[in-house]
This record gives sequence, structure tokens and C-alpha cells, in this order.
Amino acid sequence: MLKSVPTLLHFLIIALLLQIFFYSANSQAEDILIYIRDDVYEDYLEFVDGRDVLAIDHFSGQNIRRDVVDMIIAQQALKLGGFKHNFKYASGKVNFRNTKMLELGKLLISFDSYWLTDARALTDKVYISLPVIRTGEYIAGIYTNPSNQAVLAINKLSDLQQFTAVSTPKWRTDWHTLQSLPLKELIKEDEWLSQARMVNLGWIDFMLMPFNSTIDQSFVMEKIHLVPVKNIAIQLNDSRHFVISSKHAYGKQALTAINLGLTILRNKKYIIRAYTEAGFFINTKKIKILNRK
Repeated sequence: MLKSVPTLLHFLIIALLLQIFFYSANSQAEDILIYIRDDVYEDYLEFVDGRDVLAIDHFSGQNIRRDVVDMIIAQQALKLGGFKHNFKYASGKVNFRNTKMLELGKLLISFDSYWLTDARALTDKVYISLPVIRTGEYIAGIYTNPSNQAVLAINKLSDLQQFTAVSTPKWRTDWHTLQSLPLKELIKEDEWLSQARMVNLGWIDFMLMPFNSTIDQSFVMEKIHLVPVKNIAIQLNDSRHFVISSKHAYGKQALTAINLGLTILRNKKYIIRAYTEAGFFINTKKIKILNRK
């Protein structure tokens, strides 16, 4: 009976219970910092426009693109899978810094999905989710400056011999895909925004990009204006996954939650619908995929 316990012990038990209660409450309310590339974060904020991210059910409109859909699906999948923590964001040029932070356990998850070939290179330091984009689903456009009529006239694989392209070997699937094409030259540039600027300025002929949701599928950001070769595409034959730090305190919890959530969303055909509405998944019967075997 508690009445027989000395008053001091009563006090210590109550204090311990209160400490556990407040620790649990604080833990549940903890905000986890996620780093996002600045241009993606700007489009994310514009698209979400103050709405509850977990309630978003339609993905058409301005500022929506593959990266933004990734961010939304990741958050929804985590919550559906029972992950209780919230997120706050810091934006900047974080493309490959994120990978290092994941390895060190300083970043829980990348909301920009990784190619499986890139994720596997980190397997001793990260967990890899179920695919959010499955093998064969990633069809990219050949994007160029609107005035580059020679590129816009591309119609067959051999036409690529007269053109330069840009990418980075840090994205293994992109790089290997471009290496397999009969290009005049493949230029290395690690920063995505710099790649887009080089193509926009006409220094490089084209780059591979996800198809955009605009009527003409063009991509516009500040002074950058790129358009795809009409009805022509390249297949990047790999799957994409969310990568979670195995060294982060919530790593295992996040992996379990996101896999459960992705399974739920996949079964509802929500993932396919989201990427289709965003303009990323296109009708492959209406385009010519130059490298499809």
C-alpha cells in the first residue's frame, strides 16, 4: 500500500513519473530538422501555400515537380506509418552535403529520393526505403534552350552525336545513362542549378530533366527557361528510394514507418496518381523513348 511508503519516497516516485511524462511529451513534440535544396523548397512552399501537407490529395498546378512530390509523399508516408515527429526545414545548396550528414547521423532522412545505385553505395550507413519510383517509371525529357532548334529537332538516337550534355557522376544512374548515349561530349558539373544555367546560356546543348507540369512541359526558374524536345524521351532504368540515416536516433523508427506508409499509398494507387498529376509520369504510348531496347 502507498500509505506505508515514506513521504520522501512518495515525492521521488511522483517526481520520476512527472519527469517521464514531460520527457515523453517533449519527445512526441520534437521537430526534426531537414535540409532541402533552396529551389525545391521555394517551389514546395508555393505549391503547399499554407495547406496541411498531410491532407494534400491533388498534385496539379504551378510549382509542382518531381522533387516536390517526393517531399509530400515522404511526409505522408511517415505519418501513415505512425511516425509521430514533425519537421522543420533549412534550405540551401545541399545536394551532396546531405549525403555526408546522413552518413554521420546528423540528418534523419533525405526528402529528395535517391537512385538505388547511389543509395547502395551508402548501405553501411543508411537504410533504404521501398521504392517510391519503380524501375522503368523514370522517363526524362531532353531539355534545352528554346532557341536551340537543332536539339529540338532530335528524332532518333543517332541524332545525339552532334550534341553535348551535362550531368554529374555523383548521380550514377543519370551519368551511366548519358554515357551510354552516342553524345558529342558529356560535361561534368556537380551542382544541378549550374547545369541548368549552362544549358540555358547555350554553353551545353541539353540536360535530362523530369517532365514538368506546365502545358508545354517547360521549366522556368528566375532567368532559366528550358523546354523539352517534343514527344522524345530517355529512360533512366533504375528505381528511386528514400534514404534514412542508420546512425540517427529515430532511423529505425522512420524506416519502419515510411515503408508501411509507402505500402498503403501504393495500394491506393496514390503514388502513381501524384506523379502523373504533377506531369512527371507521362503516357509512354505518345512519346518515343530513344534508348528503350
